Amino acid sequence: MFSYPESVKEIIDLLLSNGFKAYLAGGCVRDSIMGVTPHDYDVATSALPEQMMNVFSDYKVIPTGIKHGTVTVLSGGLPVEVTTFRTDGKYSDNRRPDSVSFTASFEDDAKRRDFTVNAMGYNEYEGLLDYFGGKNDIENKIIRCVGNPDERFCEDALRILRALRFSSVLDFDIESKTSSSAIKNRALIDNISAERIREEFVKLLCGKRARDVLSEYSPIITTFIPEAACMIGFRQHTPYHIYDVWEHTLKAVESVPHEVHLRLAAFFHDFGKPGTFSYDENGVGHFYGHAAKSCIIAENIMKRLKFDKCTENRVLAIIKYHDLQIENTPNAVKKCMNKISRETFFDLINMFRADNAAQAPMCRYRIKHYDAIEKTARDIIEEKSCFSLASLDIDGNDIINLGIPRGKKIGVILNKLLELVINEKLANEKQILIDYVIRNMDRL
Repeated sequence: MFSYPESVKEIIDLLLSNGFKAYLAGGCVRDSIMGVTPHDYDVATSALPEQMMNVFSDYKVIPTGIKHGTVTVLSGGLPVEVTTFRTDGKYSDNRRPDSVSFTASFEDDAKRRDFTVNAMGYNEYEGLLDYFGGKNDIENKIIRCVGNPDERFCEDALRILRALRFSSVLDFDIESKTSSSAIKNRALIDNISAERIREEFVKLLCGKRARDVLSEYSPIITTFIPEAACMIGFRQHTPYHIYDVWEHTLKAVESVPHEVHLRLAAFFHDFGKPGTFSYDENGVGHFYGHAAKSCIIAENIMKRLKFDKCTENRVLAIIKYHDLQIENTPNAVKKCMNKISRETFFDLINMFRADNAAQAPMCRYRIKHYDAIEKTARDIIEEKSCFSLASLDIDGNDIINLGIPRGKKIGVILNKLLELVINEKLANEKQILIDYVIRNMDRL
């Protein structure tokens, strides 16, 4: 069950040989019990920070959080966080303890941790230390607070989002008292930084149970994304949709690949629907212009949560074009890839499929069309057909060499040549393109 790198064992053994207690702790123990290889390893010890500095004098040690008892030891090239057993003082900001006290007991240390599945310790000499039933909760796929949930969440409000994230990623249910407390204390999330909220939300969104967690805990989600509240229960009044806007959104999230930009695009793609709803003369609902409105809302939210510009741009491009109609012809697909970029084109195919999966069964026939246009696009790429200025067999310097001065006209000419090549009126060969420019110099 417990297999960990020799460099980590070396750290534990060195602490033990110097008379201190030491255990693997937290997520690496949880993952090992679940049969998952941990991404990183944390060690908890009775050694005080200054004692750790002496024990690891032959290692590179980074005092990452030494006043809270944490150092990072580089062993065999692997960074391992080593932390003194501790108890926490009052949490006046609902995020970090005002003070910490060191203790010689791992049981006391475990009491301050968030969830039972993260409150276990292990070394190969004493075996598993599990004071709160964490192993049993893993076996039953349960997220449960250590001790009183209200106290745990009031100490650190980020734990509310961590509970949701673990539920989504691990495919665990949240125990009833922990669940009720998380919802009751959700206003405390206002005390958490935008960056930390974003990190937990993105992990939740990419988890296995994202749809269920977003649905069950919508009161928590709308605490930090209040723009979502009007979507909940908003009926679409159209035969093409069997879900309200919120449930349609969650089904789309579930149906798109587990990639951050795709999950975000699926989550945000219909935020503009409630604000653009109208009935036609037959009582059928429409959402004209909702993609543009969704872009504005999504951009505001992503800026508020401090997403990086690259992710923001990629997500907004998908939302902007998620209602685009693409004909399955080589020319139409080439024009589309040129207009929106090859990357966005294939992102859109994924978004089309997810959106379709969240519509009424009568719309499922469209999936064959999405498969067909994807195949056409891949054939175009494989055949190295020209669909962008980058693949045109002529560039701006070639145009300048014909005596045309630098300026906007260069771009106009290149785009005209690209249009002719895409429409198969000119071959994508340099001399043919140059000859065309020469012949039509006065008209370009």
